[in-house]
Amino acid sequence: MPHQFTTRVYYEDTDLAGIVYYANYLRFIERARTEWVRTLGIDQTRLKDEAGVVFAVRRVEADYLAPARFDDVLAISTSVTSATPARLVLRQEIRRDAALLFTATVTLVALTERGAPTRLPVAFRHFIA
Repeated sequence: MPHQFTTRVYYEDTDLAGIVYYANYLRFIERARTEWVRTLGIDQTRLKDEAGVVFAVRRVEADYLAPARFDDVLAISTSVTSATPARLVLRQEIRRDAALLFTATVTLVALTERGAPTRLPVAFRHFIA
């Protein structure tokens, strides 16, 4: 079942026309992913401190379908489409009411603090299996 996160579009998120600036969609989906991981009971700071593991975006494929505007309430869904021991692929969608505004396929990898690839932590893989 997809994780749901809600946010509002603030003035700082928009351009002069009151339309969300394209790069801010990536910020919205990042916040949603962070909250999704939090709901799984994963403390990313503790994961870094104790296991030396951090998550990084390897790839984003984004489709901008319709504009979000100042003061819109946006619902962001996050769901796992595939997982391997070292990689996680997510589907994220942003909607305003029933209207689909933005979709993204996001590939995440686990890295050591020095930036070397590593396996996703076992505890994390347990939650997404």
